[in-house]
Amino acid sequence: MASITAGILVGYISPSTGVAMQPLGKYFIDVVKLFINPIILLTIITGICGMSDLKKVGKIGGKAILYFEIVTTIALVIGVVVAYVIQPGAHVDTSHIQKADISAYKQGAATFSWSSFFKSNITIQVLIFAILAGVVISKLKNRAFIISKINWASKYVFKGLHFVMYLAPIGAFGGMAYTIGKYGVSTLLPLMKLMACVYITMALFVIFILGAVLKYCKVNIFSFLNYIKKELLIVLGTSSSEAALPSLMEKLEKMGCSKSVVGLVIPAGYSFNLDGTSIYLSMAIIFLAQVFNIHLSMEQIFTIIAILMVTSKGAAGVTGSGFIVLSSTLTATNMIPVEGLALLLGVDRFMSEARAITNFIGNGIATIFISHTEKLLDHPKMHKAFSKESPLDEV
Repeated sequence: MASITAGILVGYISPSTGVAMQPLGKYFIDVVKLFINPIILLTIITGICGMSDLKKVGKIGGKAILYFEIVTTIALVIGVVVAYVIQPGAHVDTSHIQKADISAYKQGAATFSWSSFFKSNITIQVLIFAILAGVVISKLKNRAFIISKINWASKYVFKGLHFVMYLAPIGAFGGMAYTIGKYGVSTLLPLMKLMACVYITMALFVIFILGAVLKYCKVNIFSFLNYIKKELLIVLGTSSSEAALPSLMEKLEKMGCSKSVVGLVIPAGYSFNLDGTSIYLSMAIIFLAQVFNIHLSMEQIFTIIAILMVTSKGAAGVTGSGFIVLSSTLTATNMIPVEGLALLLGVDRFMSEARAITNFIGNGIATIFISHTEKLLDHPKMHKAFSKESPLDEV
């Protein structure tokens, strides 16, 4: 927060200096992006190899993927509906943005090739490879030795990511100073409505949609949130759900979830179950359509949701991933000017916390749901773990 405030002041007082700070934000995101694919590769392989029964992997994996698709699709639809009802993008001044030929975008969706998309999306390729590698390694006789090496590599990859996240204030300073320096402090003001919409929508999604899932599992949503409150603060501080991943996995096991389910669902969830990112992406796209006064037909909206269902799966839960996926989605759909991303730069970091926290909670709840439906959730152990986290117990 101090760095963001300093960035705003630098950009406001000396715009030229603020613009010169762009590399600090850009290079920080570039470094974080380097960790996405190794983390997906190592955690997916570890999750699959951690299951002793390969048939069970198929059953639990299939159920998890089905759950991920249903919940993230609900999140996408909710984002679109809220954005259309509240219309945060109406009456936004875009005179400072160099516009492309808007009429070209208003003519409708351009052709989109799924095959070329999969060919060009390295993260999806790594995910598929990791699943196949996990299945193959789990069949090998010396799999214990291979898994030990993978765990060793995973330990140092996460340690490296944690060190990089210490540089987050520098990246936040550079990104904010550049935005204010180039586009002016007024850029932030019209976007407050969008930011408020995103935060409120995600909060209601967690309480009502994910709360209903936990109620089915006979778990109270507020008890669970209290149980993982320390991890939520880590996610809030770093804007990265990856930062608290090891601690979340440990706590889910302590509250009675099967270790094998945790080892499979949590890593897979970081690529397939990004509820917060899904809400943000759908709201941001409708917001930009409203900004440029582009009318989207129902067919085009369904096309956007269909593409987002794929592109959102390629984003790991790290800082900046939502913004990266948004830019790739706009390019793929070719319905809305990519130049509109300049508008979102100012508040993207503020919304990153909401995305990361919602993603984080969603993955924990997905693990509880799968464990419960597989009859692998120890409820007495869960209640004992919850009571230990209560302030009364500490007193």
